[in-house]
Amino acid sequence: MYALLGLPDTALSESRDRVRAALVNCLETWPNKKVTVSLSPAWLPKSGSSFDLSIAIALMAANGSIPNQSHVDTVFLGELALDGAIRSIRGVLPSLMAAYGAGVLTAIVPLENLAEAELMTHMQIIGMPHLKDVLRWLRTGMREEHVELDLHFDVDDVHDFSDVAGQPNARRAAEIAATGGHHLLLIGPPGAGKTMIADRIPTILPPLTIDQALEVTAVHSIAGALTSRSPLSLTAPIVAPHHSATRVAMVGGGSHVIRPGACSLAHHGVLFIDEAPECGPGILDALRQPLESGTISIARSIGNMTFPARFLLVLAANPCPCGKFAGRGRGCTCTSVQVRRYLGKLSGPLMDRIDLRVHVDPVGRVDMARTELGESSAVIRSRVIAARETAAARFENETWKVNSQIPSRALRTTYQSEKSAMNFLHDELDREHLTARGMHKVMRVSWTLADMKGHSRPTLEDVQEAHGLREGIEM
Repeated sequence: MYALLGLPDTALSESRDRVRAALVNCLETWPNKKVTVSLSPAWLPKSGSSFDLSIAIALMAANGSIPNQSHVDTVFLGELALDGAIRSIRGVLPSLMAAYGAGVLTAIVPLENLAEAELMTHMQIIGMPHLKDVLRWLRTGMREEHVELDLHFDVDDVHDFSDVAGQPNARRAAEIAATGGHHLLLIGPPGAGKTMIADRIPTILPPLTIDQALEVTAVHSIAGALTSRSPLSLTAPIVAPHHSATRVAMVGGGSHVIRPGACSLAHHGVLFIDEAPECGPGILDALRQPLESGTISIARSIGNMTFPARFLLVLAANPCPCGKFAGRGRGCTCTSVQVRRYLGKLSGPLMDRIDLRVHVDPVGRVDMARTELGESSAVIRSRVIAARETAAARFENETWKVNSQIPSRALRTTYQSEKSAMNFLHDELDREHLTARGMHKVMRVSWTLADMKGHSRPTLEDVQEAHGLREGIEM
């Protein structure tokens, strides 16, 4: 007899057969009595096969097959194959974070998850390939050594800003976006270079900190997006869902198990949505919450889940349904109503949260004929890092470190621009050319421009440039 309590799902309920077969094939004795396994808290639904190894060890301890204190203060994670092999699982890193928070300092994990687990540098992490190895370690303390974690910053040699011909305005907007963490909209005809520019924004972002890398890896672990061969990297991620992606794919969800969506997978990186007006109704508007709060909360009947989602949003769009509006020498067949309806799919509340709106003009003959390359990503990244360090020094005693995260109350008090610049913004607000949110967005971008130019405080010129970058496109 075997009873598993605590709201297990189907995969977890099947652990009985996996655990029993694994123990028998390891020549261990299955208890000749009724076995009751209770998973607490009882009210919380449990899912997945990651409990297999811990259930097997608990049975061995209850049966007296391993020393009494050998498994104390140790967390065991892994799925068991029928022959006793320990298979990789999802969510190792966040599980270890929770275990460490509960005071557990030792963890046994699948060997394939070892690289991910070793990000928890404050814990003793042991990778095991087989149940026999775990039992041997519990009984004798003997185990095989493993290699140390290789955590590094990858340089993308394939995508580089030197590949972009012309487009000085779009290139500058991308640098501003990367420096201050500002959201960016690129509008232009097909082939102008919108996707090329967006793909290269991660190459000019600074390396992630260790804490940021932990958060990113934890989210990707829950989503099952990590493999044993993936390097644990300090490089900012880029996620580019197709415009036909569903709401669940974009923000996360699920009926049985809640998984993070594209906006969470892009945490501390770039979320790039090409052909943005082609997205389904309500898909882009679902991003409004994470754009403001940096998190996404998902409520389902099985429970509530909050994932981190602080990303740099880059939207790309054609200027009209046919894509030829404002093109050179190509006649647009769209009516003014069709153009307004097409761009109107980008809702006002969403556009109010976009800091930079830039036209990407078609590349001309002169730009394509030039043989010299533009600035490389490495050169631009060095400027981005320098400007971010300036901002970080200014925010040394604050909870935020980039300009896009300055709270509105701080903008009204500590971080105002020069008086002439504030008068300009108040005039625009009175004319209803800006909303209150839009005014604060302009102020944040102006601080980024000031950092890039070496100004101690945003000048009228900085504010006017920030205003032009935001209001340069009628939406």
